[in-house]
Amino acid sequence: MRNGLRAFFIHFFVTLFFIIVALAYFHPVLQGKVIEQSDIVQFTGMAKEQNDFRKNTGEEPYWTNSAFGGMPTYQLGAYYPHDYVYKLDRIIRFLPRPADYLFIYLIGFYILLCCLKVDYKLAVLGALAFGFSTYMIIILGVGHNAKAHAIGYMPMLLGGIILVFRKKYLWGFLLTAIAMALEVGANHYQMTYYFMLLVLVLGAVYLVDAIKKKQLQHFGKSVGLLLIAVLLGVAANATSLLATKEYADWSTRGKSELTIDPQGNPVEKGSGLDREYITQYSYGIAESLNLFVPRLFGGSNSEDLGTKSETYSYLTENGIPRNKALEFSKGLPLYWGDQPIVAAPAYIGAVVFFLFVLGLFLVRGKVKWWLLGGTIMALFLSWGKNFGLLTNLMIDYFPLYNKFRAVSSIQVILELCVPVLAILALVALFNNKENDSKKLKALKTSVFIALGLGIFLLLIKGLFTFTGQSDETLRQYYGDDILALIKADRKSVYNSDIFRSLIFIGLAAVVIWFFLKGKLKQQLVIILIGLLVVFDLVGVAKRYVNEEDFVAKRRMSEPFQETEFDRQIAQDPGIFRVYDPNEGINGARTSYFHQSIGGYHAAKPAGLEDLFKYHIYKGKIGVLSMLNVKYVVQQDEEGVSYPAQNPDANGNAWFVDQLIPVQNANEEIMALDTMNLKRSAVFNSAKIAHKNQKLRLDSIANIELTNYSPNHLTYRSQNSNPGVAVFSEMYYPHGWDAYIDGELTNHFKVNYVLRALEVPAGEHTIEFKFQPEIVQIGSSITMATSIIIGLILIIGVGYGFRTSGNNTTD
Repeated sequence: MRNGLRAFFIHFFVTLFFIIVALAYFHPVLQGKVIEQSDIVQFTGMAKEQNDFRKNTGEEPYWTNSAFGGMPTYQLGAYYPHDYVYKLDRIIRFLPRPADYLFIYLIGFYILLCCLKVDYKLAVLGALAFGFSTYMIIILGVGHNAKAHAIGYMPMLLGGIILVFRKKYLWGFLLTAIAMALEVGANHYQMTYYFMLLVLVLGAVYLVDAIKKKQLQHFGKSVGLLLIAVLLGVAANATSLLATKEYADWSTRGKSELTIDPQGNPVEKGSGLDREYITQYSYGIAESLNLFVPRLFGGSNSEDLGTKSETYSYLTENGIPRNKALEFSKGLPLYWGDQPIVAAPAYIGAVVFFLFVLGLFLVRGKVKWWLLGGTIMALFLSWGKNFGLLTNLMIDYFPLYNKFRAVSSIQVILELCVPVLAILALVALFNNKENDSKKLKALKTSVFIALGLGIFLLLIKGLFTFTGQSDETLRQYYGDDILALIKADRKSVYNSDIFRSLIFIGLAAVVIWFFLKGKLKQQLVIILIGLLVVFDLVGVAKRYVNEEDFVAKRRMSEPFQETEFDRQIAQDPGIFRVYDPNEGINGARTSYFHQSIGGYHAAKPAGLEDLFKYHIYKGKIGVLSMLNVKYVVQQDEEGVSYPAQNPDANGNAWFVDQLIPVQNANEEIMALDTMNLKRSAVFNSAKIAHKNQKLRLDSIANIELTNYSPNHLTYRSQNSNPGVAVFSEMYYPHGWDAYIDGELTNHFKVNYVLRALEVPAGEHTIEFKFQPEIVQIGSSITMATSIIIGLILIIGVGYGFRTSGNNTTD
């Protein structure tokens, strides 16, 4: 009982320390400020209609018409019934954002190391090493909140798995189930998928070990328990998972039916994302060394060197005002690696890297091998197209791998494994059972490798050109002289950051050497190494995310400013869409003020993206008209934006006098190029049963939208003949129900993306209601699963108290 109380107070004060650390790093949140995150700005634009509807009605719409012509809100922060995982997550992430995410980084990694039986002091050090890794901080700066959310729960989930393999079956099961529920609830399935690749590596290593030790029964029992725990964690998120799967098949992540490109040339028919799109962000092989040296390849596309840059000196010497020169040198395009855009290097810390190398020699057993295996796997896969043999194999044959883009982000697995092994190196170093001479030998070898690598990079500097992908554009804008100075600054940070890493490694090595010689106590070593790790990592992280990135809360809650053309459009009381060619399909500013055919999301509606590629980008006004685009934002001769009205917009709905059958998706999308889309509609006869193709259209036939909500549209129609009405709304095969005078009626897809409905003669009330069955089914599963997990947790706590009482009696 006494040990239990001591452990409780230790964990309590560690948690309090992590709260202080998270708030200290992001201290502007204490002043009511919020971090300005570019992705969250776009998300706010996308979710504006949904959030307003929820606020005004108290209901959840599950559909928005303000982005991409219309889409489900499943990926836009929809609220689901019985989502107890969300409520638990909100309890854990109680700090203001983004301090909440830093907190779960820290507490999650601390739990993982405790599950590995690491002393709490080293566990705290490890948590700081993980939490302040540059990538973990920079994704908070740009607004990749879902990614940070998922990464934060990875260590906790890994800890549960390890507990089960350590024969702590009950607590490991519970931790795995709860952490899996939180992990999936974070709603970034790419990160969860990459984590499961690490689990496969771990499982393979534990299987080999079980075979060697003849413990296959324990291995089988552990795997069985973990599968049940994982299934419970997944089932606790059934609603979001089922809804996401449903939407994914309809989005660019699903299987395309098109087998031709916009020019009509044949293309390979496949599922998932395009290979080039998947590997667009591929780490360069040599670039991966910025894990060890932060600005080896320049750092980011916007580096702030202040007055210390060659460019600043040149500009001021040539008469440019200091403030202008300083402004330019605060955003220098120093990155010259293989990726299109980089906000910061994925720096894990020179000290952490050095300790990781030391761990390769000091740490023994299966834990080292799965950590090393996970590190190598993540590194190789992050190279993407630069290691095509492996990447193409994964894309072509490994399940679901082709559903995710930006393969470089798999380095998060490396950034999880490396600090774990680094801390285990310190555990082995402090182990009195080990021979000090072996430790000294391991230290010398590690110093030789780490320092040798840094010196080697200095010696081969002349082999690099320091030329980036965007240099030709820079040359056109600024000329050869400025480009030469930017290259000089790239060389400068290359040198300075190598020396910086060497200094940190040297200091860490000296501390450990003094310890092995008996000159320093263990507690002091932990403090000194901890200070080196924090100064190293925080020093780099502060270059990219600091107090300057925080703004007043209102600026993020209202990120877009209404312009004169927005006000002009808002005077029109109708329901219509707006298109801004400057945004194209990628941008959510228009969605914030109007209904738009653009938006900002990694998984766009596939049909709309096809329309952009095949027609809209070619300026086909007829396609814009059928999407009810009434205003197109244009610029006058002075560059001032104004709303140009499209007089040919088809409106919310219209009757057609002809249905044209085609045999496949290729013919359907190409037919839009030549048809009169106001009078005719095209349908895929391979998907839809025969329709009446010749229609008698009354000259006074009309249909108008009489009531609008994003999830409930009401129309009034009048036609003396039976007819077919086309609606300027995106056809989504799940959840939308059509009613004519209150009677459920089938509707179908026309014009590649729109809805159509056969309407009897006469006057009728037509309604479209979005009533997703998937939400009802998922909510029932979620509620049942949450009850099961809750009961197991109660049993576990009761068992824990009983065990504790028995131990006290003994």
